[in-house]
Amino acid sequence: MTGDYCTREGAERIKRQIEDYWAERGRTVSINLIKGGFLASMRSARTDVRSNMINGVPSSNTENFA
Repeated sequence: MTGDYCTREGAERIKRQIEDYWAERGRTVSINLIKGGFLASMRSARTDVRSNMINGVPSSNTENFA
């Protein structure tokens, strides 16, 4: 399923899309993928996408948000 961004593959795909988008605009964004636990509502484990962006825009903060 290509629209599922909670799986590891989907999270990696959205991570690349975000990085590519901002790289085209000359900005660097720090994105981490965090393995989450099992959720009964999803019937699977999830992968969270975390970044150093604020309101969808890369910040100058280089802190690791993992």
